[in-house]
Amino acid sequence: MGPRTTPFPTIYHSFAEQAERQPDKALFELPDGRGITYRETVRTVQRIAARLTADGVTPGDRVAMQVEKSPEAIALYLATLQIGGVFLPLNTAYTGAEMDYFLRDARPRVLVCSPERLADHAHRAGTELVVETLGTAGDGTLLEGDGRLEQVHDVSADDPAAILYTSGTTGRSKGAVLSHGNLASNCRALLEAWEFTAEDRLIHALPIFHIHGLFVAANMTLAAGASMHYLPKFDAGAIIDLLPRATVLMGVPTFYTRLLRNERFTREACASMRLFVSGSAPLLASDHEAFEARTGHAILERYGMTETGMNTTNPYDGGPRKPGTVGKPLPGTEIRVVDGETGRELPDGEIGSIEVRGPNVFTGYWQLPEKTAAEFRADGFFITGDLGRVDEDGYLCIVGRDKDLVISGGYNIYPKEIEELLDAHPEVLESAVIGVPHPDFGETVVAVVVPAPGKQPRAEELLDFIAGDLARFKHPRAVRTVEALPRNVMGKVQKAELRKRYSDLFVGAHT
Repeated sequence: MGPRTTPFPTIYHSFAEQAERQPDKALFELPDGRGITYRETVRTVQRIAARLTADGVTPGDRVAMQVEKSPEAIALYLATLQIGGVFLPLNTAYTGAEMDYFLRDARPRVLVCSPERLADHAHRAGTELVVETLGTAGDGTLLEGDGRLEQVHDVSADDPAAILYTSGTTGRSKGAVLSHGNLASNCRALLEAWEFTAEDRLIHALPIFHIHGLFVAANMTLAAGASMHYLPKFDAGAIIDLLPRATVLMGVPTFYTRLLRNERFTREACASMRLFVSGSAPLLASDHEAFEARTGHAILERYGMTETGMNTTNPYDGGPRKPGTVGKPLPGTEIRVVDGETGRELPDGEIGSIEVRGPNVFTGYWQLPEKTAAEFRADGFFITGDLGRVDEDGYLCIVGRDKDLVISGGYNIYPKEIEELLDAHPEVLESAVIGVPHPDFGETVVAVVVPAPGKQPRAEELLDFIAGDLARFKHPRAVRTVEALPRNVMGKVQKAELRKRYSDLFVGAHT
């Protein structure tokens, strides 16, 4: 792989060093019983690197990926880092209209899509964009050709490594630019905090197009030289079968509520496990307690976001893992709770705006310098938009968001996008989209609509009307019709009132 000249170990270099150290170790353990070694992964990475270079990718160019989960998709990520490209993973559920926006905004040099979606994207190919395919069975144009590129582009800690799009509450999704230093420092902090080593065997059942599945689970495995049981998606039965051969599971709250509903999920089944991590959405304290009663394991909750990677964690040892909290700052990261208006730091116990500073915090929003500047304090602290307080033990408790973002099953959903589509229906006067508690997803989407005069829109008709333009996870799970939306004296819709009104809509519901 060539000697490392970069002054700090990037994720790519950490992977390459592990591959030199233990080339025959399995990196991926697949459901069909096959294993893919570090050496085999290096070869795939180098083949893809050669292909991307032939496609015209130069350092700083974006490589977009919208493919189903596979070992080769991780190799594509590593190959992009190897050649100095900027990796842009996109949710597989995004529709053509949504993809238009991301591709127009990020202007990637290459788009890698699933073979079955080539027809949807073929029209995009041209002098500016190369469209490649990558399937789940080692197939696709990306893997054609037998070229291999061993050269590694030298990067600095500040060079961009990835762009992840995040939903805010005003305007369109913004591209958070994460540097090589952001990814590497956050990975090192997590390896230390969770005592994750080459001996670990991770169950990886998360998607790889967001922070949790890619930059927490995969990066940690690659950098530590560990192995992962690599599942295409969450499957409670498959996970329970794997538990005796695994040591760590990283998941979202939905994973744990569904495991608890399976009678085979017992203390005995978890005997070889040392760590269960939950994140991407709040875990109910009652689920935390039920899990510990059933298995003897306390789930470790942590707090992160697209712009920062992971910020805080409950302790691996040396302290309790407290339900309803997300623990203390990771090594090298600073957290403070301030008055949102003045920026004055608040005493412990008072609720305020959560701000974070550290080597994990992103370099800015893609091509939005004013928006980036507005999100940072003069002393370098990033304004997260989350509200919280620090308890008597120094643990951070997140109490809500001052934005109306909905987080369902770990996915960020931006209400305005759904509202605009609903409002375009001829029988709708106006709408408000909110998140309400859901036992499986943490939160789910509810649409509250005011009919146009003399009209009576049907829920099914409205859902059909917007379905084609929205990824499945954004679809409302309920539609409620009201005569008028609650407003304050300034005319602003009181979404908090709506959330309160419909908070019990899914109590006791399971999918």
